[in-house]
Amino acid sequence: METTPSDTILVIGACGQLGFELTHALRQRYAADHVIAADVRRPQQPELQEAGPFELLDVLDRPRLEAIIDQYRPKQIYHLAALLSATAEKNPEFGWRLNMDGLLNVLDLAVKYKVAQVYWPSSIAVFGPDTPRQNTPQLTIMNPSTVYGISKLAGEQWCEWYHKNHGLDVRSLRYPGLISYKTLPGGGTTDYAVDIYHKAVAGQPYECFLQKDTYLPMMYMPDALKATLDLMHAPAEQIKIRSSYNLGAMSFSPAEITAAIQRHEPDFEVTYKPDSRQQIADSWPASIDDSRARQDWGWQPEFDLDKMTADMLLHLHQAEPQVAESR
Repeated sequence: METTPSDTILVIGACGQLGFELTHALRQRYAADHVIAADVRRPQQPELQEAGPFELLDVLDRPRLEAIIDQYRPKQIYHLAALLSATAEKNPEFGWRLNMDGLLNVLDLAVKYKVAQVYWPSSIAVFGPDTPRQNTPQLTIMNPSTVYGISKLAGEQWCEWYHKNHGLDVRSLRYPGLISYKTLPGGGTTDYAVDIYHKAVAGQPYECFLQKDTYLPMMYMPDALKATLDLMHAPAEQIKIRSSYNLGAMSFSPAEITAAIQRHEPDFEVTYKPDSRQQIADSWPASIDDSRARQDWGWQPEFDLDKMTADMLLHLHQAEPQVAESR
């Protein structure tokens, strides 16, 4: 176990897809009782409460947030609570309020309580239909067409503003679609790339809500965790971008992920029935130029589509008997 870089680490949104695994990774790396998990709901994963401290927290409840920060005095805050793309389109006003006011509460209190570092995730949703779709550059046209993307773009600018005007060491990554075998997706446009594996392992056909040739940037969760921790542990002088770094690993279409799965599960069948998420996907990049992250702090992914598929199917097949027993 490494020596912790801080007295306490606070993870807000710890029950989400990224939050659950990031909390686990931080508790493995540092003293588990120094990593505080917080979320608006009790965790479905009992280990999140059993392995270390857990606090109920609505990040829009500023007095409650301040009380937690005052109690634990964290040196690092990972603020992950957000309403994702497809879900936010159904409830735009709440999506904006959660994504924007929650971030401002965290940034403002981080300055007040002299928090050493804040991590906040952005997304490829900050780009829009006029953005170059192939090899999308770090600096380019950004006109997001979703509430989620609009809030993330505004959030990037707020992060940069707090760094410039308050000296806050805030860091961010523009995640592509994240794929994990440990947690179910939470309402994003790239969720098909998680659901499809679960259907394959269950021996069921899958109806995809995107067209088969829709390319989107994707990343396996171990790489996302590695990138996040690499960024947060890089010396401050290496962090040249305080809005958010482009981050890439692989890009594929539903047809390509289907073919990768069929190499292991030859009887797996997929049909296509695009819905409203197709329009969102069409406004996002097909591939990402993350050369600045590679140059500034040495980012390098480890998983491609075939390596990820083999690992996903292995772990889901191992979990399947446990799932069946609990039904």
